[in-house]
Amino acid sequence: MSDSAPAPVMSGPVLYYTPQVIEHFSHPRNVGELSAADTDGYACIGDPGCGDELKLWLHVDQGRISAIRFKTFGCPGAIATSSMLTALAAGATIPEALAISDDDVVKALGGIPENKQHCSLLGVKALQAALLDWSRRQTVAAGA
Repeated sequence: MSDSAPAPVMSGPVLYYTPQVIEHFSHPRNVGELSAADTDGYACIGDPGCGDELKLWLHVDQGRISAIRFKTFGCPGAIATSSMLTALAAGATIPEALAISDDDVVKALGGIPENKQHCSLLGVKALQAALLDWSRRQTVAAGA
């Protein structure tokens, strides 16, 4: 009788995640919510094609994102890209945050499988929507 068991047979597609993706999935940054009093911008974005959903809260102080939090309901790619997006946006000025692209998120993660690249768009769309919400709130506050 042999001490070594036969290698398991893999079936179906095999996804390759980089060490950075695995790290951000296993230990996501900026998870959670901001209180209503601390929220200057909020967005909830979903992808009906895969069922992923991202909620994003941000606080802006003196033109910079001073706090950013997220909750993602989705696959490892969605969680990792959301985490990286918040890491890139934290401390950024509004123009810098608006300039963050899905390619920036993917590059910062060392790449993601092609069939998961839509996940990075989810975060970028949520950031842009939260910043639009922040801008609207600024306009309302200025007119009040």
